[in-house]
Amino acid sequence: MSEKIPLGKDFSRIWSTSLITNLVDGVLRLSAPLLAVSLTEDPVLIGLLGALGLLPWLFFAIPVGAFVDRVDRRKALVMGNLMRSMLALFVAFSISQAFINIWILLVCVFLFGICEVLVDTTAQAVLPQILDKSNFEKGNARLQISEVIVAQFAGSPLSGFLYAVSIALPFYFSTTGFVIAALVLALSSFEKNLDPEKQEKNAQEKLGLVGDIKFALNYLYQDKKILSLVLITTVIGFFYSLSTSIAPLFILKELDVAPAMFGAVLAIQGVGALLGSVIAPNAPKALGRGKALALSLIASSSMIFLAGLSPNVWIFIVISVVMGLSISVWNILLMSIYQTLIPAHLYGRIHGARRTLVWGLMPIGSILGGYIARGGLRLPLLIGGAASTLIAVVTYRKIVQVGDASVDTERA
Repeated sequence: MSEKIPLGKDFSRIWSTSLITNLVDGVLRLSAPLLAVSLTEDPVLIGLLGALGLLPWLFFAIPVGAFVDRVDRRKALVMGNLMRSMLALFVAFSISQAFINIWILLVCVFLFGICEVLVDTTAQAVLPQILDKSNFEKGNARLQISEVIVAQFAGSPLSGFLYAVSIALPFYFSTTGFVIAALVLALSSFEKNLDPEKQEKNAQEKLGLVGDIKFALNYLYQDKKILSLVLITTVIGFFYSLSTSIAPLFILKELDVAPAMFGAVLAIQGVGALLGSVIAPNAPKALGRGKALALSLIASSSMIFLAGLSPNVWIFIVISVVMGLSISVWNILLMSIYQTLIPAHLYGRIHGARRTLVWGLMPIGSILGGYIARGGLRLPLLIGGAASTLIAVVTYRKIVQVGDASVDTERA
């Protein structure tokens, strides 16, 4: 029996910071859509809100990834959190001074999305740097569990309370949270670092923007295993984004949920994600990594379609719990596969390239979902769910092959 390797102090520091930022994210995840719905009920503009949050991945993912590969990743995390705090403060101030409108909110969401690109890319690049390969699934699962518990079970209800007291209060709270996270990171350091020679080589590379894009995309093209997953995830992500772009309107208007209960619905949905986070590290042992990955995609896609048929909020919640479980398993296993297949010193650029493709197409899906919703708020869920389920079934065998192949790479 192989000896279990601990996650280590470096991971504990990242995990501690994630608790803070996840609480803030949970607050913003509820308060931003509620603020948007209070400013407009146009489904296209609501869809645009989600689109602008994802659009920065299309424009900035690879340049930010190259930046992350060449700098101190701790400092990059500090910078990203400080920028997010300033944006949250501006939104809070604009609400307090009564000059907020949907267009200001949309611009702030886009800028916030740029910060998310930096923080998310850096955080994902850090994990292969500080964890043993045998701990990738365990580490990702622990981060996912903390995200669900803190963001959905604590952040969403807290956001509803803060929003009820004052519309600006959730954003002032978020400002403080991001500053605290930045300070925690600024006062700590990672014990483990990249190979000094590889880090120096990365720093000396002067490929430029075009060169970084060519390098990252060529790497994806050459690695057929990664490319297969990226292409499948890109198409699936498009239809998922199309399906969920008007989710706040669907829950509030179609299912007739009171704004005060919106956070409670999101919190209950988190039960599935929490269960999925617990199941994910053990699912490959029972089914094999490839089969667990493929089945979770089929399950989540079919649940999206069924959500569109929900006659009331109670059925919707049950379906959402199953959806959250399967999506959580998919995300944890998928990230573990990428962290296994991509070299740590190149992870920022390659992660950026795949996110450019996957998340870069999502804004188009969000906007299209908004237009489709003008014909009925259920239509995006039904169309997106049906399309993604078909794709998941057709690509089942390929996903199984790539997932199982990553296990062989991990053992090599």
